[in-house]
Amino acid sequence: MHIHILGICGTFMGGIAAIARQAGHTVTGCDANVYPPMSTQLQEMGIELMQGYGREQADIGADVFVIGNVVRRGTPLMEEILDRGLPYRSGPQWLAENVLASCWVLAVAGTHGKTTTSSMLAWILEDAGLAPGFLIGGIPQNFGVSARLPGTPAQDPASRSPFFVIEADEYDTAFFDKRSKFVHYHPRTAILNNLEYDHADIFDDLRAIETQFHHLVRTVPGNGRLIVNGREPSLARVLERGCWTPCESFGVEAGWQVGQVADDGGFEVLLADTVQGVVQWALSGEHNRMNALAAIAAARHVGVPAAASIAALSRFANVKRRMEVRGTVAGITVYDDFAHHPTAIATTVAGLRQRVGTARILAVLEPRSNTMKLGTMKDALSGSLIDADRVFCSAVGLEWDPSQALLPLGDRASTFRDFDALVDAIVAEARPGDQILVMSNGGFNGIHETLLARLAAARA
Repeated sequence: MHIHILGICGTFMGGIAAIARQAGHTVTGCDANVYPPMSTQLQEMGIELMQGYGREQADIGADVFVIGNVVRRGTPLMEEILDRGLPYRSGPQWLAENVLASCWVLAVAGTHGKTTTSSMLAWILEDAGLAPGFLIGGIPQNFGVSARLPGTPAQDPASRSPFFVIEADEYDTAFFDKRSKFVHYHPRTAILNNLEYDHADIFDDLRAIETQFHHLVRTVPGNGRLIVNGREPSLARVLERGCWTPCESFGVEAGWQVGQVADDGGFEVLLADTVQGVVQWALSGEHNRMNALAAIAAARHVGVPAAASIAALSRFANVKRRMEVRGTVAGITVYDDFAHHPTAIATTVAGLRQRVGTARILAVLEPRSNTMKLGTMKDALSGSLIDADRVFCSAVGLEWDPSQALLPLGDRASTFRDFDALVDAIVAEARPGDQILVMSNGGFNGIHETLLARLAAARA
């Protein structure tokens, strides 16, 4: 089958492309904007990428067009597909029909931590020899790819692994299907990691998102398992609306807990006050410890003992663009992180602060998500950056003024509507020992490489 994917360079649709190619299909795709790491991954797989959504692509010979949720009515290629009655599916629908229907699906839902927790869970299953398939909204460094089909488990070389780990997004499916993506997946094991207001472009309020999570809960069978963050009142409200599946909690005394935390980041894992083991790793932050608890609990549901999961996490290499070191120049380290919601920004900065102690943190932010572009959460922005020593914020493409939102930070914060001026200001400010933390859910004009090059030139 020939599949042509519209919006192929998004992390989810890029994962669909990888899985379809691995399954033996011919895969081509198009997108309006192409940037790493997804474009690099697709090119390495030999998938042909086309710039834009021209009507001529309808004649490419595809058996089905798979439509990403970035595509809207009025897009020339989409209009041609509709006018000619050509077959099309959303990405989640194609995945559900062609891959997930035969799998034990482990879904990771939540406002924050989906990518990291999904990566932890997939790695735990892989380390246990279970060879899971997965589709993750990032590239786990233990695997080097964002998606793959289930493989051959070590325990039964004659079979194919039944397990598939998927990052379960609450964003809508496509312009013709306004349900959340995750209702298509029908998981048997589901993590509900947390739940806050986000996606202000499609949800009016938190209650609307809770309704979508309620719909997800309705799809989990009675012999499945829900792994639920016990600290979240929003998730408690979701379960109060109906729950037909056994639940395990984490983050509270009645369930999985973090015990003692060592100075090097290692921590005890407790279940019902009984120590299950100690995770020894380089990751920092309470959010990562909570992610780990959820992954350990979910893995136990498919038969991986807690001790084995804890040992696997000690070999977990994190995800690209999650506190990823992009380089060091003259003692100045540049990090790349995907944080874009105020809560994620706060936990990311706090995690780096825990790691680097009193070293200066220069936070560089691009408010690029749909929610941030609308300015819905601008009042929370300054509080999320309170642990940074200096803040540099891009105002490119924003209709609101971030300088007003950052006023509580005083002269620690600066806003720029010109990319080169932003980079120049960071380079002028940076000194040996500084930690430059870049946060964006997009390419940010390749700022990491630009910063490293200009820092090197300034100190040559």
